[in-house]
Amino acid sequence: MASPKEILKQVQDDDMPHWRLPAHPANRRSMRFFSDNAAAVHPRVMQAIQAADRLDTAYDGDRLSRSLDGRLSALFGTEVAALWVPSGTAANCLALAALCPPHGGIVCHRDAHIQNDEGGAPEFYTHGAKLFLAEGEGAKLTPAAIEAVLDAIPDDVHRVQPHAISITNATEYGRVYTPAEVAAIGDLARGRGLGFHMDGARFANAVATLGCTPAAVTWQAGVDALSFGFVKNGAMSAECLVFFDPDLAAVTRYRRKRAGLLLSKGRYLAAQVLAMLDDDLWLDTARAANARAATLAAAGGDRLIHPVEANEVFLRATPDEAAALRAKGFDFYDWAPGEIRLVTAWDSDEGDVGALADAIAAL
Repeated sequence: MASPKEILKQVQDDDMPHWRLPAHPANRRSMRFFSDNAAAVHPRVMQAIQAADRLDTAYDGDRLSRSLDGRLSALFGTEVAALWVPSGTAANCLALAALCPPHGGIVCHRDAHIQNDEGGAPEFYTHGAKLFLAEGEGAKLTPAAIEAVLDAIPDDVHRVQPHAISITNATEYGRVYTPAEVAAIGDLARGRGLGFHMDGARFANAVATLGCTPAAVTWQAGVDALSFGFVKNGAMSAECLVFFDPDLAAVTRYRRKRAGLLLSKGRYLAAQVLAMLDDDLWLDTARAANARAATLAAAGGDRLIHPVEANEVFLRATPDEAAALRAKGFDFYDWAPGEIRLVTAWDSDEGDVGALADAIAAL
């Protein structure tokens, strides 16, 4: 067994697990573009956490947690109930549990995060609800694609019946739903009596691209619950579950506790959300990430697989070309055969972005 000193040296030598990442040459500084999850915490968020480090009521009874409803209601221009949670998976799954019973089903895209990257958590948190998978270019759903799934389900006690629709904005391929596109799905959801959830892990990036109000692309377009992401955008460990029907939050507070997600020092999570909302920091950091992605997109040219509308860039690259980029110190994910994914963050170094853009253009 390795000694503590040996373990510490190993951690120092390799400070980030290379899950799904081929190793790059040793002694070369890594320029990381594999995930905005790994971005630094914004200094203002760190300051807010430090300021919250004082005695207060536990769980969600502190003054910071109690202020979330009001702050988020002001942001969205309508009464909301806002609950902090420590992860996007928790936000998504608690929202879906509020919208769908255990015997029901949720329509989502075949490549949705809740389908491919949450380890069965949606089914776990809903106590067995089924995911109905729909198609759509760029991981975007359309009313027609959703209706194709719904119309294939007989109204029969032997079949799982749909109860909700879930979309991701920005999508898993960096595509952005416009307010009109969301509203079209919202109209369908209301017409069919279905709940409507938006996975907003990169909601800030979408709003920054659209230039619209947060309300226009959520509750005004029919969304019932939003998983408002902050971790990818400058927070440390806080996401916000926003219910545009506050009544939906009542039972979710019990589910959050039962799931072990009601942290005893919740004020540290609330502090992060509030810091990101102050002076629209959440939009400033998203704009920075989007601008850096646009630089890479311009270099990508006809290698681009999807239009770059947020902070993700998908490129065609042979294994040899990917290896050449890694040899220069760039880290990123191999997404599919002949495809790579590059993700920029609020703190992506402009020099690194420029160097990667030059390297892509030179392939």
